[in-house]
Amino acid sequence: MPHSSPVTVDTSPVVTTTLGPVRGERRADGSCRFLGIPYAKPPVGPLRFAAPVPPEPWTEPLDATAYGPTAQRRPFAEVTTIPEPSIPGEGVLNLNVFTPHPDPGSHSGAGLPVLVWIHGGGYVAGSAASPWYDGAAFNRDGVVLVSLGYRLGIEGFLHVEDAPDNRGVRDWIAALEWVRDNIARFGGDPAKVTIAGQSAGGGAVQTLLAVPSARPLFRGVISVSGAVMRPDGPEVARAVSRLFTGRTGVPATAAALQDLGDDELLALQDRLGEPGPDREGLPPMLSLVPFADGDLIPEPVLDALTTGDAGAGVPLMLGFTEHEFNMIPTPEGLPLPLLLGGLGLDEARAGAFAETYADADPSGLFGQALTDVTFRAPSVAVADARAEREQPTWLYQFTWTSPVNGQAYHCLDLPYAFDLLDAEGVRAAAGDTPPQDLADAVHRAWVAFVTEQDPGADWPAYTTGSRATMIWDSNPRVAEDPLREVREIWLG
Repeated sequence: MPHSSPVTVDTSPVVTTTLGPVRGERRADGSCRFLGIPYAKPPVGPLRFAAPVPPEPWTEPLDATAYGPTAQRRPFAEVTTIPEPSIPGEGVLNLNVFTPHPDPGSHSGAGLPVLVWIHGGGYVAGSAASPWYDGAAFNRDGVVLVSLGYRLGIEGFLHVEDAPDNRGVRDWIAALEWVRDNIARFGGDPAKVTIAGQSAGGGAVQTLLAVPSARPLFRGVISVSGAVMRPDGPEVARAVSRLFTGRTGVPATAAALQDLGDDELLALQDRLGEPGPDREGLPPMLSLVPFADGDLIPEPVLDALTTGDAGAGVPLMLGFTEHEFNMIPTPEGLPLPLLLGGLGLDEARAGAFAETYADADPSGLFGQALTDVTFRAPSVAVADARAEREQPTWLYQFTWTSPVNGQAYHCLDLPYAFDLLDAEGVRAAAGDTPPQDLADAVHRAWVAFVTEQDPGADWPAYTTGSRATMIWDSNPRVAEDPLREVREIWLG
């Protein structure tokens, strides 16, 4: 009697979303991941500068086993701390879902908490396909993780007269609407969504706190080294557009830009970013950023968070590393007081800054000033303002220094938060023996916040009385008002 052919059973998980079925990948630990799911049509041609448009529905299972195209066409720099793959293709408005549910799509009502991650990259680069953003450890601890891609640079944030502003922000909102409509099918609870991001992504989640239409889409926020630029507003955005046209000779319009190739657009973006006297009055670092347009974003984000009621009642965990940009050397030939004046310090406060860091390496003082003005001072201002209004807030400073360069620098805290010390590139950033105990502590606090909207009893909320601040170091501890000098120098 002839042998029958063996039957192959496909155990790949399939979830039917509101747009169509997607086929993911089951991992060795029983969790599942679905990569490159489109949440909007490819932003090409007439859609390149339009608000995001929902994709056309499909009927056959969509292969979701590989990361989708990225808006990043080149890395932020030749060498970046975070491995950030650039993946070609038009469908850059896609997201990834990592779920611990063993049978996603079964509609079993697992109701797990959800963390939605927005990558950094100065609003001009970055990639949701980074191995540092894998959801494995969050899945292990009962959290669904979603990471998303969005339009960057000129396409995402340049003010153009014939297209909606803040297209990158609209992409974040469209992705969150997809999460609202679909995450239950992957085991998550749409009522338990926390948004988080680092650097530009940290600025993104602070921005979303100031967007009224986005507020129903999440219940908590984690801002890691959040970058929110000042000055802010439509007048600044229009000035950036005029600078763009003046420097490139190309009108800042969708009609003039939408059919250019990626390399052409990047070349124009480079021209816009060059230093020069014609940049006076514009943000000193980044030009292509979210801005208060009076419509989607009604008022400047830092104003909304420090003097308005934006984010009222929303739990917020925020913080930074101690030496974010200290690796940037002090420019030669320019006295420190002049450099500090350019960052907004008068003579008296510039003197206080120099006194505070009298024992520091002089070559890193300008980098420390950039760290303070870009990350530490704004976050302290937000925490102080929320404490005054008794809003639930937790502040931290990551101070563990890498043996690679002796600093707690930009991005170093992420593998600890994601508990991914074995990921590609981590040892190059954190040395050969990054402390697992620290990763356990940081990640545990994140999981607690996402799950309970509170990082735990050993980390009290930030109040006007104690200004309790978590210090993430080899021996994590809570300190009372450790950032007083930052407040006095930059906010006093």
